Formats: sequence, structure tokens, C-alpha cells
Amino acid sequence: MDLNSFFRYPLDQLPFFLLTILIAFTVHEFSHAYFANKFGDPTAKLLGRVTLNPVVHFDLFGVLLLVIAGFGWARPVPVNRANFDKPRLMGVIVSAAGPLSNLLLAIIGTIIYASLVGSGALGGIENERLLTAISMFFSIFNLTNFFLFLFNLIPLPPLDGYRILEDILPPSISRKLQGVEQWSIFIFLLILVIPPLQNATIQPLYQFAQNMYVDLARIIIGLYR
Repeated sequence: MDLNSFFRYPLDQLPFFLLTILIAFTVHEFSHAYFANKFGDPTAKLLGRVTLNPVVHFDLFGVLLLVIAGFGWARPVPVNRANFDKPRLMGVIVSAAGPLSNLLLAIIGTIIYASLVGSGALGGIENERLLTAISMFFSIFNLTNFFLFLFNLIPLPPLDGYRILEDILPPSISRKLQGVEQWSIFIFLLILVIPPLQNATIQPLYQFAQNMYVDLARIIIGLYR
């Protein structure tokens, strides 16, 4: 059996993808937990989730499915909005903290790699395999985090974008959304598994993430010229 046909990602890219997911998922879930605790909800802290230890944030089945099928999940951070002084405002911040943490990781990673390229620092590395590994890691890391930022803002459950929408909309409309939430989850699953729906939704997001990465890298590299 060809292992490359079994996994979603080529074997030579798989270690870099797993390292990327290890960092991206951990920081994402930590950010939710940190701000929830900061705003007065100790639920995540009592469960040991206010930590950068990836073990407490990872869902093994979710990660395996991500590697094999291309979509998966981490362990969601439980949040009790009733503990917030301003539940809707603080709820928006807590929900947005996860995607924004991925955006921050992507920006930092792009700045580092583009600076290495623009300054010529990579030119001093003669080992071709090392150069390839550095380039592959940063490409996967930066693109994945830009994509996770955009993907998690989709306003469908169970994504953060849906929770943000719930807190932004008037309570009467939010209650109506909750009534059809089960169907929204069904729509989300269909988008993930049906190729035409993927091409109409996920693919444009991925392309936009690529554009964000390339455009920012070009700007930074341009600063060195």
C-alpha cells in the first residue's frame, strides 16, 4: 500500500504539517481559555486548559481525521458566558481570540521567513535539504495559519464565527439561530465532504489565504531591496 495515497498530505510534508497543527491548535485553544479566564469565567482554568501544553488541547481522533481526510478539530474550550460581566461583548472577544491567534502566528511566521529570504541569510546555508526543509515548514506553517484564521470565521456551528455572530446579533435573532443550529451543523458537514461545495467555499478561502501570505511576504522582502 502506498502511504502517500493513504494520508492527505505527502509523507515528506507530513512532519511539518503535524508540527504546524501542534502549534496552531494549541495556541488557538489556549487563547480562548486565557481570555475566558481573564474575563471572569474559571471553567477552562479549572479543567487545566489555560496552558500551552498541547496534550490537554488535542483530540486524537480529530487530528487523525485531519491528517487522513483533510479536516479535523482540537478539544473545544468550554466557556460559561454567564460568568462574564458583559456576556455578549466578552463572548465576542473570547470567540475571536482563537482565529486572531492564528492570524498572529501567520504574520510572525511570514515576517521571519520573508526576513530570512530578503536579508540573504538563507544564502549562507549550503545544505540543500536543510534549505528545502526550512522553506517547506514556513510555507505550511504560514499558509495553514492564515487559512485557519479565515476558516474559523465562517458563521456556521461549531466554528468561532458562528459564536461571534450569536453574540453580535440581537437576542431575539440569536434565539432563532439556536433553533436551527442542528441544520447549520449539517450544512457545515456537507461543505466539508462534498467536492462541489468545497470548491465553492473552502477553495476560495484557501486561495485568499495564499494571497495574504504571498502579499505580506512580498512587502517584507521588498523592504530589504
